[in-house]
Parts: sequence; structure tokens; C-alpha cells
Amino acid sequence: MINVGVTGASGRMGRLIIDNILRFDDLKLTSAFDLMNVGKDVGEVAQIGSLGVAISDVEDMESVLKESKTQVLIDFTIADATAVNAPKAASAGVSLVIGTTGLSPEQKKTIEDSIASNNVAGIISPNYSVGVNVFFKILAEASKYLGDMDIEIIEAHHMHKKDAPSGTALGAAKIISEALGGKEFVYGREGVAPRGKEIGIHAVRGGDIVGDHTVLFAGDGERIEIKHQAHSRQAFAGGAVKAAAWIGKAEPGLYTMQDILGL
Repeated sequence: MINVGVTGASGRMGRLIIDNILRFDDLKLTSAFDLMNVGKDVGEVAQIGSLGVAISDVEDMESVLKESKTQVLIDFTIADATAVNAPKAASAGVSLVIGTTGLSPEQKKTIEDSIASNNVAGIISPNYSVGVNVFFKILAEASKYLGDMDIEIIEAHHMHKKDAPSGTALGAAKIISEALGGKEFVYGREGVAPRGKEIGIHAVRGGDIVGDHTVLFAGDGERIEIKHQAHSRQAFAGGAVKAAAWIGKAEPGLYTMQDILGL
């Protein structure tokens, strides 16, 4: 049994992750953190019944993690919070599953360094969906054969998403770029003409779109579109909980979803 904690426990993703933990035989919820509902039973906040785990203030994270013997912390919050809280968890000897997007290179490096220096296991992924990670694998292969075509990435998310372009779109662009020897990116196309050989990335925000990603390879007389659509946040929550179960048994180090899924 692996003891798991959740940050942002009062939020939509936090509640969904908790629900998935409860349905996973090898995992046990032992801690929950948020800025709101501190002291309340996290199960009652999530409207799934009392779980005997109170929501703790993030300021008390290190002591709560140690007292609850939490082994893995799942963090799907915001970049500024994750950049502070993840090193706290690592210093408490807790492994990390981080799904927060919008991390700056400096913030990501701080987290990675804390994982290494504290000898814990960790994963930082822009997307925990199994389908998206297969999508990434397909893109890497397709790019080897379609690199001479014009490449555009179009992503769409709900109106409340805080970062643009999405971490998944950036992940796709990096995979394609690496496959093609380092193609540059351009965000949007205002004032950019004629088109060069760069990868274009375009963000759409509206309504309650969970997450759509399309990569367009356009050539003379033909085009190929590779697309992933998330119909609910369950795709992300379920993958993150699977990652926690894997990370909880892993040797210290930094891993990817490709490692966890055997891709």
C-alpha cells in the first residue's frame, strides 16, 4: 500500500484525483492540502463521505507529510504554488507526481534539482492521459517521415485555463522539433508572413472545452492530421494516479510518462 497526498484538494482536479485514489487498490489517501477548507474532512468537501483525512494548510506541508507517512504527493495546482511546495515535499522525503502546467524553465529546474538532491522519485508531465502519451509517440515517428511538410499545432481549452499555449502543445512541439533536429516555434501568426519552416502553435480558449490537440502536417496536394481529444478530466486524473502507484515503487530519479507506460 502506497500512502498518497494531494495538493489543491478542494479543486475540481483535486477532488477527481482523490476519487481515483479511493478506487485504486494499492493506494491510500493520507494527506490533503489547500488554501481553503483547512481543517475540514476532505471527503466531506468532495461530497463523497467522510474519509478521516483533514485538509491541511500548505504552510504545514512538511510536518503533515512526515506525520502522515505520505510517500507520494500529487500536485495539479498553479506554477507559483508548485514551485514552492514541491521542494518542500521532496525535502520531507516524499516523491512527486506533478501535473501543473505553465512552469517556467527556472521553476522546473528548481523542482528537478530538489528531486535529485533529496534522493526521491519524481515525474513532471504536461499531460498524464495515456492517449496523449501515445499521441506523443506517434508524433515522434510521423515527424521522421513528414518533416518536409509545414507543421502547425492547434490546441483548444476551456475559458478558465491560465496558461497558453498548453503544456501539451509545447510538449508536442518539443518532440517534433527534436525529431527534426531543432526546428523553431512561433506562437500565432499575426504579422508573420510569408510562412517559414518553423512549427506554428495556436491556442484557442472558450467555453468548457476539456482539451483538444491537433497537429497538422501540410504538404503540396495532401495533408495529415493527428488529433487527440479529451472528453473529461478523468483522462488526466486516472493517468496521474497510475503514475503515483508507479512512482511510489520506483528508484530515486526523474521519470517521464513514457517510462511509466513502457513507450
